[in-house]
Amino acid sequence: MKAIARLTHLLLLIVILVTPVYSRAKMTRVIYPANDVHTDKRFDDVIEILHTALEKTKAKYGKYECIPSSTIVPKKRSIQELEQNAGEINVIWNPTSEEMEKKFLVIRIPLRKGLLGYRIPLIRKEDQSKFDQIKTEDDLKKFTVGQGIDWVDIPAYTSRGITVIQAPYVQLSAMLANNRFDMFPRGVGEILPEYEQYHELYPDIVIEKNLLIYYPFPYYFFFNPADRQLKERIEAGLNIMRKDGSFDAIFNKYYQVAIKQLNVKKRRLIKLSNPALPKDTPLDESDLWYAPHVR
Repeated sequence: MKAIARLTHLLLLIVILVTPVYSRAKMTRVIYPANDVHTDKRFDDVIEILHTALEKTKAKYGKYECIPSSTIVPKKRSIQELEQNAGEINVIWNPTSEEMEKKFLVIRIPLRKGLLGYRIPLIRKEDQSKFDQIKTEDDLKKFTVGQGIDWVDIPAYTSRGITVIQAPYVQLSAMLANNRFDMFPRGVGEILPEYEQYHELYPDIVIEKNLLIYYPFPYYFFFNPADRQLKERIEAGLNIMRKDGSFDAIFNKYYQVAIKQLNVKKRRLIKLSNPALPKDTPLDESDLWYAPHVR
């Protein structure tokens, strides 16, 4: 009996030793901020990227669970909780800045290929002829811009001498309709659903026909410094996605229709610098960035 017991123990030990490491690894638990509204689809592409990066690394890192937070946490508080490692959320996505990159671990792969930096203005219908005259940055300075309070990209306008009017996001469409400022620039991936949402309420607001404003404005994943292994896993997954084409496939799935419908490639392009952009932004890695054929 002792010999049988020893043999059984030896066989169990062999099984343990030859079992792949990933099958014994602790499950990776990823919790991202829940949307404010259950039907909100604004971040479906980012969530799909996150899930895919985890799936691509399953063989090396093991199983995972990727779910929204159990409660809705406002953006500002989610950033604070991640910094303090005080809540359940362990990954967020946000426009980058020097401050964000000092506080958090960052993956410098722009989640929407920098598309958020391509802006098309919402304007009042009566003003289209005025916007037809905008050819240069100096022309742009004659118009005022509406932005949310403390939005990270505000310096892209103010540093170039463009007047910015700040207000809570939910008030901006009404303010535009009531002549409080001249335009509300929105990202190529944002403007169509926002226009549909507010068009009935403010029928005089339209999508400007010809202008495209650009400043580098990448959206990244951020992590608490204590979660280095999670950051490394997701970064490895994103790099796999870059190589196998799945990263670009998700981008095309969510944005090609809007790019075509908005005639992005044929719009007049005005480029602005972004003084809030960290110096380590990988602008030279051309495959990371969407670039319409506009010169």
